[in-house]
Amino acid sequence: MRPLGYCRRMRLEQSHRTERFGAVRIHELQRVIQLDSGDATGTTGEGIVSQAAMRAIERQMVIVIPCMNETRRVIEGVLSGIPHDCLIVLVSNSARQPVDRYEMEAQTLEQYCRATERPAIMVHQRDPGLAAAVKAAGMPELIDDDGLVRAGKGEAMLIGMAVAALTGRKYLGYIDADNYVPGAVHEYVKVYAAGLHLAANPYAMVRISWHSKPKLRDGRLFFSRRGRSSEITNEFLNRLVAEYSGFGTEVIATGNAGEHALSLDLGLRMRLAGGFAVEPFEFVELFEQFGGLLDTAHPEVMASSVPVLQIETRNPHFHDNKGEDHVQGMRMQALNVLYHSPVALPPVRQAILDFMVAQQALAPGEEPPRERIYPPVGSLDLDLLRDVLESEAGTFRQLGTRSLVTPLRPRPAALPEPEVFTSA
Repeated sequence: MRPLGYCRRMRLEQSHRTERFGAVRIHELQRVIQLDSGDATGTTGEGIVSQAAMRAIERQMVIVIPCMNETRRVIEGVLSGIPHDCLIVLVSNSARQPVDRYEMEAQTLEQYCRATERPAIMVHQRDPGLAAAVKAAGMPELIDDDGLVRAGKGEAMLIGMAVAALTGRKYLGYIDADNYVPGAVHEYVKVYAAGLHLAANPYAMVRISWHSKPKLRDGRLFFSRRGRSSEITNEFLNRLVAEYSGFGTEVIATGNAGEHALSLDLGLRMRLAGGFAVEPFEFVELFEQFGGLLDTAHPEVMASSVPVLQIETRNPHFHDNKGEDHVQGMRMQALNVLYHSPVALPPVRQAILDFMVAQQALAPGEEPPRERIYPPVGSLDLDLLRDVLESEAGTFRQLGTRSLVTPLRPRPAALPEPEVFTSA
């Protein structure tokens, strides 16, 4: 029999250094030292998080899975890795014709929820009822010329955050649907919970750096330490920080982190970018809003600070290889939002231009296109969004014995009205 108070713990490397950018505190990369560091009756110390503390966060966490045309077994694996107390939200942009892949995903999720006795929410990104709800709630910028929510990863993440806000939970984590290793998914969410607990701040973010991304080379696995897109994004984000501090830095290691989590109190105050610009733009947005260089609508966040924890996991990251064009597109979208940021100094902009010309992504004299930037989810009328979703969105499904969306807390005060740009 386990003794009273028994629980398992995770041990993380301590973070000894942070880089400050105004109120934003970027912690140097921490590593998971032990996935399970024993029971709570032993020695405690910094970097050790109990299972009870992690579960307390998980019970308040929504895990959003943006999904597009993944196989049934891959989706099942991702679902199986998410801790039981987290609420699953699947936002799909999968094909409806000639085969309705969304219905396949719905059946997979319904069967999983029945077998595991847990709830979930799902919706299709291109559902006309979802578009009606978003427009009624006050974000027409998200709607395309066909009258539907724009097709893009950032747009899916925005919808996921809005649905998460409807549930009354406090934390939001993202997991990409193309992860082939359920154990990696499980570790990511445990790291989210551990990091948010250690941050002990209402406006915190945790970003994952995978241990390695295996690739086949000459008939054997090669465990690459760096991603082809992340390496470039990190380099230029660090250049931005260094231009202000006067000291070179490599502190940012998660510029393209698809797997990341944050408090909804922070997320509802942040603008999101469309497409694959979404993850690097989160750093840019934090610098713009809370870097102390521009006016902020949220002095309460400035007073509290915004800790960004970056944590390297133990599991390798196996996912689908979408080709060099996909990687190049991610690089360019990341650099587009950085180039056009008002906090990017001229040397950073020039370095971005030189890189893009060298990559033949731009001709000499051209300027990078602007990416779409959307208002904060907290600017939506979330009660109206919920009402229209439930009445008009045919793909909006709440799986479980009760409604998962609840009356909402007040919106953050003084949300900004940001400029919204269209892609070239």
